[in-house]
Amino acid sequence: QAQVRESGGGSVQAGGSLRLSCAASRYTHSRDCMGWFRQAPGKEREGVATIYTGGGSTYYADSVKGRFTISQDNAKNTVYLQMNSLKPEDTAMYYCAAGPAILVGGVCGVSGTYTDWGQGTQVTVSS
Repeated sequence: QAQVRESGGGSVQAGGSLRLSCAASRYTHSRDCMGWFRQAPGKEREGVATIYTGGGSTYYADSVKGRFTISQDNAKNTVYLQMNSLKPEDTAMYYCAAGPAILVGGVCGVSGTYTDWGQGTQVTVSS
């Protein structure tokens, strides 16, 4: 059984907003790393945002800083990615991932620590 499961993708026009959800009951009450990643056709996977569930510290890729917000709701065992001011270049399959915490500078990085991955949810932004 998958430990993480995404939902909330869809199609939106440029400038719009979407909120992705990641159900992760095993992780939100422990000290782990959770992250959102994306992969567009023909491109490498990119780490978008991470959160340390033990303390709430976050990391954002430069490409989404100021537009995306990662957060956790322990009562709902869910991690969210609020995406505002969406651009066509944000179009990709978005994946939620989780794993043991390996902190660099107090935040979760985007490589090496993620052991559980969701199936992905598609986000399409039209111009």
